[in-house]
Amino acid sequence: MVEVVDKRYDAIVVGAGIGGLYAVYKLREMGLSVLGIEAGDNVGGVWYWNRYPGARCDLLTIDYCYTFSPEVDAEWSWSEQFAAQPEILEYINFVADRHDLRKEYLFETRVARAAYDEARQIWIYTTGTGQTFEATYAIMATGPLSVPKVPEFEDIDSFKGEMYYSGRWPKEPVSYEGKRVGVVGVGSTGIQIIPVIAKQAKEVVVFQRTPSFTMPMRNHKYTPEYVAEIKRNLPGMRTHARNSFVGGVRPSGHRPYFSLPPEHRRAILESAWQNGGHTVLGSFSDLMQNEQANEQVADFVRGKISEVVKDPQTAETLKPRGYPIFARRACLDTDYYETYNEPHVSLVDCFKEPIVGLTETGVRTASREFPIDMLILATGYDGLTGALMAFDVAGRNGRTINEEWAGGAHSHLGLMMKGFPNLFMICGPNGPSALANIFTINEQNVNWIADAITHMRGQSLAAMEPTESAERGYMELVSSLAEHTLLSKANTWYTGTNVAGKARGLSIYTGGFNTYSDLCKAAADAGYPGFVFERAGDPVTSG
Repeated sequence: MVEVVDKRYDAIVVGAGIGGLYAVYKLREMGLSVLGIEAGDNVGGVWYWNRYPGARCDLLTIDYCYTFSPEVDAEWSWSEQFAAQPEILEYINFVADRHDLRKEYLFETRVARAAYDEARQIWIYTTGTGQTFEATYAIMATGPLSVPKVPEFEDIDSFKGEMYYSGRWPKEPVSYEGKRVGVVGVGSTGIQIIPVIAKQAKEVVVFQRTPSFTMPMRNHKYTPEYVAEIKRNLPGMRTHARNSFVGGVRPSGHRPYFSLPPEHRRAILESAWQNGGHTVLGSFSDLMQNEQANEQVADFVRGKISEVVKDPQTAETLKPRGYPIFARRACLDTDYYETYNEPHVSLVDCFKEPIVGLTETGVRTASREFPIDMLILATGYDGLTGALMAFDVAGRNGRTINEEWAGGAHSHLGLMMKGFPNLFMICGPNGPSALANIFTINEQNVNWIADAITHMRGQSLAAMEPTESAERGYMELVSSLAEHTLLSKANTWYTGTNVAGKARGLSIYTGGFNTYSDLCKAAADAGYPGFVFERAGDPVTSG
């Protein structure tokens, strides 16, 4: 039986988020035929799915935007320092409209399988609706945080009230008025949700397992005068961002903590707390290397919790211990700790009182049951690798990414894998991902991929993939860098410890966006050493 192919393309991009949209734009501008495939019914990626109450970016809007389009820069202005989800989604839609990107997409479609045909040197995509497409280049823009983690509660289906996952929030309005609401999870998402729903709900019960360190966001609206200043100075700020450790303009200190006397350090931390945002994180250069410095800053933040939260027992339960500050995602909040001073808000310590399961009317812990009308699950994501392992991606000899990554994610430059020719990953594992500005990373990755494809087409080369030694060497670098950071000393989605059965390890490049970008550029400038290139039936190595 001959397989019916719906259409052949030069490139297929999976995902219509930040990276996917830019990939479609960039490849289309190169003259390639491109198909985008997206599970949602519109563009937006993580901001399409995450519509939960209080959803807001914790990166400065100066950083949280594309840099490739002068038209967008001229015509779009942000309204505040840290944008809320509706404005971010509006921005992404604006970019898609301005560059007419939707016409390249097949929406409401999931990829069931992507398999490499070695004989023909092409990728074959099969969708959940039974369509088949072919492409020379497979671009995976599936995102580091796109697969919600479902909690493993007993009797989860027995609950008869309203239940919502933060990462799959409905488009229709949700009312909390007069309801008893339970919230499971106090990562960055839960920290944003809780203060918002507490303003309407009759009762809020927060189920906390591992408390997070969170700093006051202190968001503010932009004035027209400041917007004009930003626009005048964008070129210089973007040059700084591309050459910075974090890929952005957020604070990044250059002073070791103990290089200053105690009273000076305290004054800097007090000022940073008042300024808000990531100023505390960026106050000193060695907070993620020096354990003593890290613990002193952690104590400073714990002290602030006691200053805000009136009930001593609640304050103590909210204080994170047992892992370094900023080893988990550095959260920003608006009135999070203040919310626990409200009489209708209570906190359950799930270390002392773990959740056993759900009943028809509430949440059952080891010692009691909490009756609730609505349950909100802010339980995080299967980060970094989850999206690429959620469907079959098969390379040479039918070997899948799931098989390759069973012991942990590996790649070369976080962009390609041995055994998967012409498969490119945008903002996947082994790159800077969560530690740097996502827009800067996505644009850098897409530009590198575009240059590699241009190189192949200019040399009449059909396919490329990294060598085993190049991939091994890069992963040794990622591993050696990880040994010098405190990031691996916490159980987080960074290290895979939030998902049962997942391989453990810090699969993030921790050397900084600027040095990562330099590595990628050096590989391209040198003619791609460490990569094998193929002509049709005639393998040839470059570099």
